[in-house]
Amino acid sequence: MNATATELLISAMLLIGGFFSLVGSIGLARLSDFLRRLHGPTKATTLGVGGILIAAMLYHGLIEGSWGFRELLITLFLFLTAPVSAHMLAKAALAQAAPTRRPAPIPPCPPTRASSTPTTTTQAPPPDSAGSR
Repeated sequence: MNATATELLISAMLLIGGFFSLVGSIGLARLSDFLRRLHGPTKATTLGVGGILIAAMLYHGLIEGSWGFRELLITLFLFLTAPVSAHMLAKAALAQAAPTRRPAPIPPCPPTRASSTPTTTTQAPPPDSAGSR
C-alpha cells in the first residue's frame, strides 16, 4: 500500500471516529432525560473512540512498521466495558425510578363545521330475535 492511500485510510478513520464522537456528545447534551442521555455516549461515542483507536493501530502498523498491541487491548476493553456499564447505569436508574420527561399530550381536534341542513335521522332499533321465541 502506498503512503498516500495509507494516509487517506487513516484520515478517513479519524474523521469517522470524530464524527461519531461529536454525535454522541451532542446526544449527551441535547437529549431530555437520563436514559436518553445514556444512549448517546454508549452507542455513538463508543464507535467514535473505536474508530480513532483503529486509525492509531493502522498508523503504527502501516507507517511505523510495529503493530500496536496496546491499541487493540484498549479497543477490546472499550467494546466490552461500555455496554456493561451502560446496562448497570440503566438498571440503577430504573430501580430508583429516575424521572423521565413525558411527551406532551395531543391537543383535541378542532370542531368540524356543521352543515346547513341536518343529516341525522332517527331509526327504530332492530327487533330482538331472541325475545320473539
